[in-house]
Order: sequence, then C-alpha cells, then structure tokens
Amino acid sequence: MAGHEASVTNDDDAPVITIDGPSGAGKGAVSARCASILGFSLLDSGAVYRSVAVAALKRGIDAGDIPSLLRLCSDLDLEFVPGQNGISVHLDGISVDEQLRRESVSVMSSKIAVQPDVRAALLALQRSYRQQPGLVADGRDMGTIVFPNAAVKIFLDASVKERATRRFKQLKEKGESVIFSRLFQDLEERDRRDRERAVAPTVPASDAILVDSTQLSLDDVVDRILDIVRSALKSS
Repeated sequence: MAGHEASVTNDDDAPVITIDGPSGAGKGAVSARCASILGFSLLDSGAVYRSVAVAALKRGIDAGDIPSLLRLCSDLDLEFVPGQNGISVHLDGISVDEQLRRESVSVMSSKIAVQPDVRAALLALQRSYRQQPGLVADGRDMGTIVFPNAAVKIFLDASVKERATRRFKQLKEKGESVIFSRLFQDLEERDRRDRERAVAPTVPASDAILVDSTQLSLDDVVDRILDIVRSALKSS
C-alpha cells in the first residue's frame, strides 16, 4: 500500500467502513484483514495520537506548544500497513510500532489529546485517509464522530472476560508478568472511563451493526463483517 501524507485531499465518494469498539475486542487485526481483502486503505485512529507524540518527542516539541503541534499534524507522513496479525504503523516511511508502546509516548499522547485545536487538526487528518477505492477505519469514535456518514458501521465487542483473557495470553507470550484479576479490573475501569468520557465516548453509533466476537475466531469475525460490507455496498 502506498504511503499517505496528511496533505492528500480526501474523496468524499469513497466508501468508509468503520470498526469501533472497546479495548481488546480485536479491532486492529480484524480491520487490517478486512482492508487487505477489500483492497481498501486503512486507518488506525488510536495510533494517530501516539504517532504525533512520537514525532513531537523526536523534534523536541512540548505538549503545550500548540502552533508547533499543528504544523506537525499538517506535515505528518503517516501510513498504516495491514498484515495478517494487525496493523503496522509507519512514520516517515519507518515502522514505529515499538515506539508507540513506550510510556513516554503514552504520557505525551494523553497531553496532546486534550488540546481542542490539535483534536480538530487530527480530525481533518483522519478524514484525509478517505480515498478510493475505500477505507477501513479502526477506533472508538469512527462511526460517531469522524465518519458519521460511513457506508457501514460496525461495533465490535466481546465480553470483558474474553478480552482480558486475550490480553493475558498476549502478555504471557511476551514473557511479561501479569495478574489476570488485576487485568480484568483494569479493563472494566477503562471501559467505564471510555463510555463516560465527555469527548468522543466509546459507544455504538445509532446505525451501527453489533458484532460480538466473544465466541468467534478472527476468521469468523472477518467473514461476518465482509458479508455485511459486501451486501451494503452492493445494495448502494
């Protein structure tokens, strides 16, 4: 997939598939697989703020320096590359997947995310990914805020227990020490914060289709969503 720069003009006629949902529901892997099969572009909105944080830290820009952050947003060369197991984020043509997980990046992105002007600039950036032949957008508010007129809106969910189990296995495979009960509680608390936050809460759009992945494999979820998408695009 070709690289993408924020200055590229979006195409309002290109179909958009939004896949929203809580943490651990499998949005990243599902979105990447769907985008790859459909031949659509891909947007991981959650990685946008972290990518801005990576770029700001690299350039020595403070979280309170709004003019510099806005210039950074307008010049950001950010690409989301779909793979079999999820999305790889490339900044200026280089993978920043590992950097996105750093604590300093998490702290910086949190500070950036509360700046209204930066949020507005990044809203425009996210919408600029809408290009032919189409876009799959993964996030928390894709169908409610960023692309309210999307062709298909999916809200991908799973039980807290299932999402905590998936995360537990991922961390164990990486050799990290983790307590399941604490992971479960943290996920419940994060869900509550995300649902109740004043700005862009994690809730289904009124016209979203709910897909519960609790008892489904990745392939099953992808097949179900692709059936929904193809039916919707064919009828339109």
